[in-house]
Amino acid sequence: MMRYDCVLFDLDGTLSDSAEGIKKCIEMTMQELQKPCPDLSDCADFIGPPLNRTFSLLCGLDDADVDRALAIYRRWYEVYGTKANRLFDGMTEVLEALKESPMKVAVCTSKNERLARDVIDYLHIGGYLDAICGSLDGGKRKQKEELIPYALEVLGCARDRAVMVGDTCFDTRGAVACGVDFLGVLYGYGRLDTMQAAGAVRFVDTPKEILNYLL
Repeated sequence: MMRYDCVLFDLDGTLSDSAEGIKKCIEMTMQELQKPCPDLSDCADFIGPPLNRTFSLLCGLDDADVDRALAIYRRWYEVYGTKANRLFDGMTEVLEALKESPMKVAVCTSKNERLARDVIDYLHIGGYLDAICGSLDGGKRKQKEELIPYALEVLGCARDRAVMVGDTCFDTRGAVACGVDFLGVLYGYGRLDTMQAAGAVRFVDTPKEILNYLL
């Protein structure tokens, strides 16, 4: 019997190495707004949280400027960010093996769903997925606590038969809040200590180890 019926993958920092493109688009957004850009040397500061949180708390923008920033960022991401993605080494083999298994596979990301679909198309991995679940333009479904139940509903999967695979404390908190298992990856952008503090207890160092755990 399989350990799980479905697996939910975070996108940035779990499936895709995307830091360069996200950082560049934040920098270009702040430049267009004529606002000072914060220090973006630590990817954990801006990859993982919902984008509106990044612009509000990290960049110090007020509500009106956050809305402007989101629109500008998405425009830049379509031009630059999508093509700055690459799959982490070994992830294609993971997805291929899961495709051959009985498990259903979904991307569950705080990234805007339209942009997430563009990334998945660019990486040519859509054929391995049963669903792509992301946030909406109006700000809905931006937290993992909202996204995980939505993804499970789409997949028709029970919470006790699902696992969330991610690299940040935001993924961890969402999984814990929703009552699904969590597997933390240590090759991404998050931090071990913050995932542990949020309740994570299982970790892997490589994509291959994800497969070993799941299968």
